[in-house]
Amino acid sequence: EVKDFIENFALIFDETDPAELTTEEFANALGLIAVIEEEYEVELNSKDLENSITVGDIYDIVKTKK
Repeated sequence: EVKDFIENFALIFDETDPAELTTEEFANALGLIAVIEEEYEVELNSKDLENSITVGDIYDIVKTKK
């Protein structure tokens, strides 16, 4: 389950370090939110992403909201 989550995350951000997300990459963050909503049936908000530093942080949020 974690492996699939990370793979989906990596597809969206390609080689971008999520910790260094810029305004230009905001669309990628929206893509991540859409994939999580579709694949995991969980809605993330901007605070969820702001409070996340690692993929593991986002995964933990998804698990708690599921």
